Amino acid sequence: MRLVFRFFLVLVLLVLIFGGIYFLKTKQWQQMAAMQSSPPPPATIAATEVRVDDWRPSIQSIGSLKAINGIAVTTEVAGTVRAFEFESGQQVKTDDVLVQLDDAVDRAALNGLIADQELARTQFVRASELAPRRAISQSEVDETRFRYEGIQARVKEQRARLAKKTIRAPFDGVLGLRIVDIGEYLSPGDDIVQLRTLNPIFVDYSVPEREFSNVSEGQKISLKVPAYPDREFNGTITAIDSGIDEGTRSVRVRATVKNADNALTPGMFAEVNTLSPDLRQVLTVPRTAIAFNTYGDYVFVIKSGEGDALTVSRQQVKVGVVREGRIEVREGLEPGQKVVRAGLVKLREGQNVAIDESVQLDDADISRQ
Repeated sequence: MRLVFRFFLVLVLLVLIFGGIYFLKTKQWQQMAAMQSSPPPPATIAATEVRVDDWRPSIQSIGSLKAINGIAVTTEVAGTVRAFEFESGQQVKTDDVLVQLDDAVDRAALNGLIADQELARTQFVRASELAPRRAISQSEVDETRFRYEGIQARVKEQRARLAKKTIRAPFDGVLGLRIVDIGEYLSPGDDIVQLRTLNPIFVDYSVPEREFSNVSEGQKISLKVPAYPDREFNGTITAIDSGIDEGTRSVRVRATVKNADNALTPGMFAEVNTLSPDLRQVLTVPRTAIAFNTYGDYVFVIKSGEGDALTVSRQQVKVGVVREGRIEVREGLEPGQKVVRAGLVKLREGQNVAIDESVQLDDADISRQ
């Protein structure tokens, strides 16, 4: 009897245990089914409208900055550097003294020639006074005159040679780093320092042959450089090459750009926009609203769903140029349409969305679209 009771008690416990497990599993299955049957919560996005902007058509090119005047300052005569009259990076004016070479020997030679000149002048004056009295012949007078004029020429020559020992700036500009030292012997043609005129400055670039008729002297351009990504510089086309390059089928263009603060320097890479004189109306959206894809760029258009619900629909677009964070939409959208500008990575066709303008854009998400 006692054995039967124990068996019954164990059986009851097992029923309770397995019954509880079954009940819990059944509850979990019901909850999972309810979750699967209920619609997902709307995705939070930020929205914007397609708007019409007045944009000036432009030709996009890449170019390089070039100094209007740029040389390596050199010496025309040999000599030893005695003194520098400039600092590296200094702005100088035309004829400012830059370098003084040792000129002691040349000055001594000049002094000797000046003395010879004074003697020759005295002899010529005396001969000129004696000639009317026939004390000397005319040929002797001519000889003293030629001697005097010859020494005068040698004095001028020596003065010019001496002046070359003082090296001056040939034009206004900014100096680079000096590459010689005091006491160093220089031969004719040795570089001393770079000198460049930076304001204004040239930008040289090329435009395709098909755009040749759309560029002309006096046309406005704008450019950006990597060193100042948030700054735009303006200029004017001042020269167009006389022919088309047969290798690249492009024409070389030169524009002059104001550079009052010397922010631009020769050799910089530049992104150049040659601006059309006429404005045109274009549809634009923020660049972040476009999902760039190998198979075609697209946006998510916001549409009304059931009740107050909002849904999104994927729309293929063709885009154009980018300016100041906005991109031209050439096909696929109409003015006033609402599109998603942030939160694209978590969207799919027909998904419910909720607009929250505080949503911050994740650029990494967009790059993976």
